[in-house]
Amino acid sequence: MEIVGSLDSIPVQSPSKTDFSSDDLKWTKFGTEEHHDDVALIPYNRVDEFIIGECCKVECPTRFHIEKGRKRSKGSLKEYKSDEYLEYKQYWCSFGPENYGEGGSILPSRRYRLNTRNRAARPQSMRGCTCHFVVKRLYARPTLALIIYNDRLHVNKSGFVCHGPLDGDAIGPGAKKVPYICDEIQQQTMSLIYLGIPEENVLQKHIEGIQRYCGSDEKVKRLASQYVHKLGTIIKRATHELDLDDQASIRMWVERNKKSVFFYQDSSEADAFILGIQTEWQLQQMIRFGHHSLMAADSTFGIKRLKYPLCSLLVFDSRQHALPVAWVITRSSAKPDVSKWMKALVDRVHTVDIGWKVYGFLVDDAAAEIDPLRDIFCCPVLFSLWRVRRSWLRNLVKKCNSIEIQREIFKRLGKLVYSIWGGLDSAAVIEELMQDFIDQTAFMQYFKDCWLPKIEMWLSVMKSLPLASQEASGAIEAYHVKLKCKVYDDSHLGSFQRVDWLVHKLTTELHSSYWLDRYSDETDSFQNVKEEYIASTSWHRALQIPDTAVELDEKGYLFAKVQSQKESKILHIVWNPGSEFAFCDCSWCLQGNLCKHVIKVNMMCENRKGYQSSMSSNSFKELLVTLLRKPMDDSIELDTAMAWTHQMLDQIQRLVELNSSDNICSVVNNLPLKWVSKKSRSFCGKPSSTLAVPSASKEPAPHRKTQKRKRLSRLR
Repeated sequence: MEIVGSLDSIPVQSPSKTDFSSDDLKWTKFGTEEHHDDVALIPYNRVDEFIIGECCKVECPTRFHIEKGRKRSKGSLKEYKSDEYLEYKQYWCSFGPENYGEGGSILPSRRYRLNTRNRAARPQSMRGCTCHFVVKRLYARPTLALIIYNDRLHVNKSGFVCHGPLDGDAIGPGAKKVPYICDEIQQQTMSLIYLGIPEENVLQKHIEGIQRYCGSDEKVKRLASQYVHKLGTIIKRATHELDLDDQASIRMWVERNKKSVFFYQDSSEADAFILGIQTEWQLQQMIRFGHHSLMAADSTFGIKRLKYPLCSLLVFDSRQHALPVAWVITRSSAKPDVSKWMKALVDRVHTVDIGWKVYGFLVDDAAAEIDPLRDIFCCPVLFSLWRVRRSWLRNLVKKCNSIEIQREIFKRLGKLVYSIWGGLDSAAVIEELMQDFIDQTAFMQYFKDCWLPKIEMWLSVMKSLPLASQEASGAIEAYHVKLKCKVYDDSHLGSFQRVDWLVHKLTTELHSSYWLDRYSDETDSFQNVKEEYIASTSWHRALQIPDTAVELDEKGYLFAKVQSQKESKILHIVWNPGSEFAFCDCSWCLQGNLCKHVIKVNMMCENRKGYQSSMSSNSFKELLVTLLRKPMDDSIELDTAMAWTHQMLDQIQRLVELNSSDNICSVVNNLPLKWVSKKSRSFCGKPSSTLAVPSASKEPAPHRKTQKRKRLSRLR
């Protein structure tokens, strides 16, 4: 091809297509014998159409980013050549020029996208593509653009196709020589970075993880260091604002994270906003710990401070800690809306495990819709008192200055709740409370405004539904406290009214924190994280207090003393022992929480004379008494009911014996023997159709050919 030395002899091209590519242009060699390039002239206003056409090639779809750019002002040059530029931009394929695969790059990091306006389609997956071109807006003719194509092939320096359908490996050169990084190691590294662990410690744990799959040498350490540094940079640069408009930003997030969304309904005049989030790991935990077990809901988090309240669905893991397995962001509590996302969640679980079933669901809001839970989850519903107790105690400590008055009012509030079983008139108890503490105007005004209009509804729900235990309530409260610490960070006060910020917070920091808790416990690694995770609930902290550290008031049954485990000289006093509304003078209780001292004292008071039973025990007794008083005729229905009741009583006795025993062997030895007949060997992989009874005949059984012999005979 002839080499042209002047742009005046190169024709201007403007293809008829809306978007055109380099294949639609005729290229001319421009320059000298020693150095020349393929060039073409097009109208400047069609440069964007050319770039779009280049990005949409079937054999190598990509995006082009501006690698370099320069500008000149008109009139700045007194003398100039025909190819001098007014504007200069170098466009490079977004899979280059760097190569994170050559020399052993850790390519699995490419799955963690930087959701910002970055130059690369996948900024952590550039593979050394050399395809690039230059666009010059000519100084002499500003209406024209000179395209200089330096390299039109999407190949790397070695000449191999490095991306697109024509790339056999699809992950770049050298990929088979890099260390293997599984999802577990990736999630571990991400969790440590999100929790603020120093990069040196993260790198050390990362190298220990990949050493399980490959040897350790300088190359592995170097590549691991690059991976950790790059992943940390991506996480630090990540932002929740995909768009200035919050609603548009959420739509973009949902579109990019379809695997983590089980239900989405955009807000409109007819429909309320609903966003249901569940990652693949959360789905696994829901199937694992929710099957034949309990689930719970922390249902009204952020109802005053956030744009939309957050409902967290929880399961209880192997240590009976509350583990979030789904989040629902919505303000609607209408039955049709609740049924929509509940059905979508259960259907998603059943697509993985069709036999998944939950045994019970704990709610903490008396206004919650119960019918969808019973219809969709097909399980009984229990009620947890933790939210009522926490709300009353927090406001009591905040609005009353005297600790003596605080503990007395809290005791009276407990009496109000206990009245649903004691036969007392709740209205009379409330009236007595208001008259005796009429001087506590701040708290009484709060109680009148917030609770008095709906107290009958709450008491009715507490009486009609079985009540959850203190262990379950403490686990839910521990999750609520951790969620509050993560979300209500002072550095994000301006973001509370953005849903995308809440979603980002949940799916990054909170999700990573619980993943690392479970991982450290199951693999016995990260001992500090494991110890903090185990002691995260007041119930488990109470188990560490010895019985000798508790001194009960055996005369008046008014209080109990608990010796501090950190400083033996400090004694904490627990008033109204044995009740869920016991009051402790420790700092954790004064923040409105269920403390370990109250739980330990209630454990000691259980089954002791002079102390009242827990509310969950009273609820269970009321259920049994109601069943006993139910009229039933002398029929087979009575026999069935007696059989089920006896079986349930036997299971409860075994469970109580197991929990109260320190030696599992003694429990096993006391179990009744079960005589099981020896299974006969089946033939041909099918169960025998005859009964397993000894035959009276002494004739030998006819010989049967096995399936293997049959197959051999067919081959012959």
